[in-house]
Amino acid sequence: SAMILNQAAVDYMGLEDPVGQLITFYGTEFKVIGIVENMLSQSAYTPTYQTAFIISPERRLHVIHARMNPEVSISAAIQELETAFKKINTSTPFEFDFADDEFSEKYAFEEQIANLVSVFTILAIVISCLGLFGLASFMAEQRAKEIGIRKVIGASVFSLWKMLSKDFVLLVFIAAIVAIPLGYYAMNNWLQDYEYRTEISWWVFGLAGLGALIITLSTVSYQSIKAARMNPVESLKSE
Repeated sequence: SAMILNQAAVDYMGLEDPVGQLITFYGTEFKVIGIVENMLSQSAYTPTYQTAFIISPERRLHVIHARMNPEVSISAAIQELETAFKKINTSTPFEFDFADDEFSEKYAFEEQIANLVSVFTILAIVISCLGLFGLASFMAEQRAKEIGIRKVIGASVFSLWKMLSKDFVLLVFIAAIVAIPLGYYAMNNWLQDYEYRTEISWWVFGLAGLGALIITLSTVSYQSIKAARMNPVESLKSE
């Protein structure tokens, strides 16, 4: 009879050198033959429980865990397992599940949330770009005469583009100053629900801000460059 412990069980029992020791479990002595790292086997919201994997011919086995050889096809491995299973137990149907499928079911809700967030994020970006495009067109129309005068006195296309785009860049920076603290607060609170969680890195917000700036400039630049390259005669002929 043998037993494999996870690290949580070793820490809980205070064992310094557990491999080879004997542990009595329900009146039976088991020899510890190995230690495995903690694994998430229950909910993602709960800590890893102390776990003992028992190997005992005296106890009835309800579930057998088998690791497949990655160099063998899944169908061939399942056939081998079924053949071995029927040699041991001919009266019970052979049923199996994949551990990775069961594990992914634990995060099905999170995956649905992630998909919904992705869809609404794309919609928000598209709607924002449409609004930016309309605002840039309106601004270029309102400042058409100013652009024409600046071109007459020698302003370059780049200087005109910079003049028309700087207001939008300022708005992006103001939006980032407001959104980043709120985003960090909301994301950090959400992560607190998980027992094992990642840390929020600063570069995530930097990348998001850079992406917002690139999208804004890409949307505004079309109208800005179009207005900057327009013939000043068209905008000044009524003056």
